[in-house]
Amino acid sequence: MESSELRSRTMRAVKSKDTSPELFVRRILHAKGYRYRLHRSNLPGCPDIVFPGRKSAILVHGCFWHGHDCARGARVPKTHTVYWTAKISRNVARDIEHLKALSQLGWKVLTVWECELKNESALTKRLIRFLK
Repeated sequence: MESSELRSRTMRAVKSKDTSPELFVRRILHAKGYRYRLHRSNLPGCPDIVFPGRKSAILVHGCFWHGHDCARGARVPKTHTVYWTAKISRNVARDIEHLKALSQLGWKVLTVWECELKNESALTKRLIRFLK
């Protein structure tokens, strides 16, 4: 199989909902007794996890896709560098706009980065602090 065909197939398989990092965060929240709504399309950016009564939302971001400043997010692909740099920049700009819009509507927002999942106890504390 050609490498471009393989890459295309791989990229098509990338999900935007119910990703492994998102499921991990949801398991932590559910185990702590929190109940939530998912992917509210009536809110800017369709947040991953929503607590309507608390007017709080959690966004679970992949470090690469959303341009996090960690080692994984800061790496630049070796091929099609211009395309990927522009795409990730657009994602970051879009994320900022969604955060502003949610804030203007009176919502509290927490962004959980994929790299934060490595330390479950610290993440759990951060989630609980956010929801108190």
